[in-house]
Amino acid sequence: MGEKIRIPVADKREVHYGKLGVGDCYLFRLDTHNIIDATFYGSKARYINHSCDPNLKSDRLDVNGVKHIVFIAIRHIQAEEELTFDYNFEPDAEKLDCFCGSHNCRSRLN
Repeated sequence: MGEKIRIPVADKREVHYGKLGVGDCYLFRLDTHNIIDATFYGSKARYINHSCDPNLKSDRLDVNGVKHIVFIAIRHIQAEEELTFDYNFEPDAEKLDCFCGSHNCRSRLN
């Protein structure tokens, strides 16, 4: 859930959110042209954290011509286990440290 916007708008919003002191923004690539901005109008899925050893994967699903982002379990998830997925940030973006604590942590989100 969130607002579907074009990539140039997402780039501007990311800068604007930084100037506002919003902190984290929740931008998720929907396809080659569109981003879902869940920063202010998203579901609880926007709080799913990154892990280098995730229990979910993200995928895109087309329902009656409308694209959606879905999360699918890739292994059994224990009761009360945190839900995580690999953010797969762009490799050429600013390098971000990872602190997921998994046994195979890459030390970077990208």
